[in-house]
Amino acid sequence: MSRRARNTAIFSAATGLSRVAGLAREVLAAAYFGTGGPISAFTIAFQVPNVVRSLFADSALSAAFVPVFTELLEENKKREAFRLASTLFLLILLILTAITLLFVATAGLIMPLFTGDFGSGLSMLTTGLSRVLFPIVIILGVNGLVVGILNAYDHFTIPALSPLVWNAVIMLFLVGGQPLFSGDDELYAYAFGVLAGTLVQFWMSMPVLRKVGFQFEFSMAWRDPRVRGVFMLMLPVTIGLGLININLLVNSLLGALISENAPRAIDAAFRIYMLPQGMFSVAIATILFPALSRYAARKDLAALRALCSRGVRLILLLLLPAAAATLALAEPITRLVYERGEFDANSTELVKSALFWFSFSLPTSGINLLLTRTFFSLQRPWLTTALAGLNITVNIAVSAALYKPLGIAGIVIGTGVSSLVMVVAQAYRLRDLLGGGLEARETLSALIRMLVAAAMFGGVAYGVWAELDGLLGRSLIGQTVSVGTALTLATGAYVAVVLALRVGEAEQLSDQITSRLRRRRA
Repeated sequence: MSRRARNTAIFSAATGLSRVAGLAREVLAAAYFGTGGPISAFTIAFQVPNVVRSLFADSALSAAFVPVFTELLEENKKREAFRLASTLFLLILLILTAITLLFVATAGLIMPLFTGDFGSGLSMLTTGLSRVLFPIVIILGVNGLVVGILNAYDHFTIPALSPLVWNAVIMLFLVGGQPLFSGDDELYAYAFGVLAGTLVQFWMSMPVLRKVGFQFEFSMAWRDPRVRGVFMLMLPVTIGLGLININLLVNSLLGALISENAPRAIDAAFRIYMLPQGMFSVAIATILFPALSRYAARKDLAALRALCSRGVRLILLLLLPAAAATLALAEPITRLVYERGEFDANSTELVKSALFWFSFSLPTSGINLLLTRTFFSLQRPWLTTALAGLNITVNIAVSAALYKPLGIAGIVIGTGVSSLVMVVAQAYRLRDLLGGGLEARETLSALIRMLVAAAMFGGVAYGVWAELDGLLGRSLIGQTVSVGTALTLATGAYVAVVLALRVGEAEQLSDQITSRLRRRRA
């Protein structure tokens, strides 16, 4: 198995564990708080700093920084690369601290703008929670730079595992801290857990940073043109990579106009949706990004185009069956994951509606992650930024038109439509930049065969679940067996069909896994 494939497998597994832990955190929160107004207040209080984080820090910073840092390493200018990183660290720390202090001082004016028809009590709760949560912007800002350095050195494991620890810390605070508060204030245990988990997540990367030989300097060479170059790249990158969080906030704002329950219901569905997204598309885009940047630095557009095309097909191979799963089993999956404690059958109905419609955007959202990073590797982020603006506009327009007649479904349909528009627009623009299309004929042929296999997946999954559900009933064990067996057998059917139809990426994965197993036995 190649190093890149091995890194992808490790990152995907680590990210998958982190996503499972994140889902466990959501299950715990759902049992405590259901989908009522207070947890919707927390949802919005968390999403606002999360959008700011995605705009000014974390993955956006990492994506803008990696191409410039990688180019210096490729040119054997390690000292200049370290000085650049050190300067950016100090600048980001100063800038994000100033933004955080300003927000904390003015949160009472800002947060009521996001709470729709919430009453004064819920608006005050949202404001208080946001003040506790907003400092994560500072921590994630410097962490984004550290992760960028590690990714440039092809170190992905700790950044992939650290969210697992983040979720574990939050759950500890939820269980241990909740008795210290009463009433709606119990959500402060959740907020303090997020803050503590973020600190732990940052410190986990420090030993690995030393291991790769990075040397920090107290440098403020802010006049360095490369520093300006990173910030110029970062400005458009923020919108491209923050798109999913911006759209989620838009969904919550419109949801608040439907009911107090809607923002939390949409967010709960989104957490299930992000499990396969994180395991597969985020992993593939993250692992391929340094390689895409190296090809771009060498002006090897043919290799860059081929790698991006293979990445698109691999994302489709892995996310189409995931979409089929949540389409066919939206209600049983939601019931199994969430329905306990304060989360009742009415909550399940709201969340399963959002999850069903989120399914349609699962493959296109994954492709967008990779295509956006391809623009970044070419250091042409303004193009994808303009397209991201189109995406947001389409999402707002469609969601605003449909939320009154269709409720939660109308909001999530807007996300799906805008994601599809973004894929088509990005692929079209990349064709010109790369001197050719992304192997459109081969990709379309593979897509048709994968869709046949995904339809088989959905049919098998629903048929097996329906049969077992009638036999085993709705106990936790019964639901686990019926849903788990349905997904397992459907996965087997999907694998058999894609291999029978000779889907290239499926054959390559199968050969790599078989070769790996043979070497272990030898």
